[in-house]
Amino acid sequence: MLVPMPAERAYSYAVPEGMHVEPGSIVQVPLGPRQVGAVVWDGPGEAVDAKRLRPITHVFDCPPLNEEARKFVDWVAAYTLTAPGLVARMFLRVPAAFDPEPPLPGLRFTGAAPDRPTDARRRVLELAADMPSWTRSGLAHAAGVSLTVVDGLTAQGVFEDVLLPPRPIVAAPDPGYAQPQLTSAQADAAAKLAAAMGEGGFSVTLLDGVTGSGKTETYFEAIAAAVEQGKQVLVLMPEIALTQAFLERFHDRFGSKPAEWHSDLPPRARERVWRQVAEGSVRVVAGARSALFLPFRELGLIVVDEEHDTAYKQEDRVFYNARDMAVVRGQIGGFPVVLASATPSVETRVNADAGRYRRVDLPTRFAEAALPNLAAIDMRRHPPARGGFLSPVLLSKVKENVARGEQSLLFLNRRGYAPLTLCRVCGHRFQCPQCSSWLVEHRFRGQLVCHHCGHNERRPNACPECGTLDHLVACGPGIERVAEEIVTHLPDARTVVLSSDIIGGTKRLRLELESIAKGDCDIVIGTQLVAKGHNFPNMTLVGVVDADLGLANGDPRAAERTFQLLSQVTGRAGRTGKESAGLIQTYQPDHPVMRAIVSGDSESFYEREIAERERAGLPPFGRLAAIVVSAETRADAEGHARALRRAAPSVAGIDVLGPAEAPLALIAGRHRFRLLVHGERRSDMQGFVRATVAAAPRPKGSVRVNVDIDPQSFL
Repeated sequence: MLVPMPAERAYSYAVPEGMHVEPGSIVQVPLGPRQVGAVVWDGPGEAVDAKRLRPITHVFDCPPLNEEARKFVDWVAAYTLTAPGLVARMFLRVPAAFDPEPPLPGLRFTGAAPDRPTDARRRVLELAADMPSWTRSGLAHAAGVSLTVVDGLTAQGVFEDVLLPPRPIVAAPDPGYAQPQLTSAQADAAAKLAAAMGEGGFSVTLLDGVTGSGKTETYFEAIAAAVEQGKQVLVLMPEIALTQAFLERFHDRFGSKPAEWHSDLPPRARERVWRQVAEGSVRVVAGARSALFLPFRELGLIVVDEEHDTAYKQEDRVFYNARDMAVVRGQIGGFPVVLASATPSVETRVNADAGRYRRVDLPTRFAEAALPNLAAIDMRRHPPARGGFLSPVLLSKVKENVARGEQSLLFLNRRGYAPLTLCRVCGHRFQCPQCSSWLVEHRFRGQLVCHHCGHNERRPNACPECGTLDHLVACGPGIERVAEEIVTHLPDARTVVLSSDIIGGTKRLRLELESIAKGDCDIVIGTQLVAKGHNFPNMTLVGVVDADLGLANGDPRAAERTFQLLSQVTGRAGRTGKESAGLIQTYQPDHPVMRAIVSGDSESFYEREIAERERAGLPPFGRLAAIVVSAETRADAEGHARALRRAAPSVAGIDVLGPAEAPLALIAGRHRFRLLVHGERRSDMQGFVRATVAAAPRPKGSVRVNVDIDPQSFL
């Protein structure tokens, strides 16, 4: 029995007489003084005297987790070095859905005739003749009559009370609802994806297409083929809460929307989606990374959109990359996986080049729309005015764009007004009391905020160190400060500021994105969320305010991520065929990343980046694992990290670097030390880390050890 806790093995329970369970059954069991949901598991549990076994309390009326899902749990647990119970917990995240949804009160047509027919009653009877069973309100609404008309017919015996099955949360998609108008390149690519579904069996296909090439419409045809075969489909997206446009495009193609799965979904909706996925009535799910752990009954295709996005990496409890785990789930289930991106990750490109993945290219935009004309603005030659952050070259282009009635996007991947606030008199800097990071000023809210632990405080008028009034100064730009500068130069322009911490949350973001798509603003100023797959028809200019920002750290993936992000954001321009431009402000115009973006030569960038990774033995040509030790005191964290280093076995082809203080040495009051394990591609990284942790002393007190196989973050 796998219980949702960090136990290294399954527990044993007694099955009461008359109770039937099987592997995968979802049950309720006692765990200490509590009753918890659990899954009946294959294989031996702990050896316990049968007389000491506690009985299973209850078997839920719920479809069991199938063999594919159970194998997936075991695989993820072994790969990520996580307790299997914690992985199973992700499948059991909605306990209220373990029991069936209650039936709905409804009405059924008896065939009796009313004593006095009226026009309203005739409309009701016509509908009832076509479909005998209805809910009371549904029948009244469909017939365009009041509830009293339906109640009157019920009183005369025309309808009788019945219980109806719960409504599906979304209608079933119709593969033939609207045949798409595809270009020849799209049709060829769609045929290859559909062929993979027709062949059956496991395969991975990289759908590599420039921004605006119609990748979504292309993989819709693979979804149509899967639905026609009676299979369920999962579409993973990095920002599902922001992709209203995707849901609408899906509806236009299939006549209904997919079921959504993400953290902003209301609890009742989450319960219904989980249950109907398990029962098989939901055929397509569009979800964030956690949707990978829904209890699909007949999963037959996974599409990972924007497969390069770092949002697919989870770094809490179970450290996993949803893109990689999607490939694993496809392999276990024996079905195709599609990875779609305009800027594929280096790992995916290497797999495609080596023939492990198929590759399907879409090299041109839909309807032959031209890509934006890209240029770098050398900030050494065209610096901004004193106190500003926008080059005169960029400002001039924005003004011209507004005058033409076209939209501009200014991109800066930094939330708030300024990343640092200090006192001019004494030099005091506002730092988070619980983290080794500066407090970010959010002027719209009048607050100083830590983006790591959430600590916030009011921005004072006087320095808390020396007491001097009105001498606090903001250092560096955030998107709010860029907006302030734009208002100074273009006071009449309609400006929208967008970031993930917008007041009003996801609902407000969706409304703002819809408004932008309709052309209701002139200038959009935003962070990376505006770079993710949005289609703004009137957007013809993109300006990158600080292109060097992502290169200013020691992350081995810094060049790749900067290239991907800048390529994606400049790709928002000119998607409907209008002449467009992308201007990139940089102090390093000769950097290989900048040259590759401006020239549009992505192949040379990938060749160079892949060669450097291979030379350094970095993924995918080598393996990495991070061991992060945290504790309430620096001495405890450092002491245990050093103990782990001493316990590491000597293995050829594997090196341990550190321990050293993590770049973010303090987060939420916990001190952090980091060891980085570097091994050859075929090294047994999991075995090495497992042996190291087992040989080291057990963590004491507040000490916690987190293992991250294939880390994406180096902070």
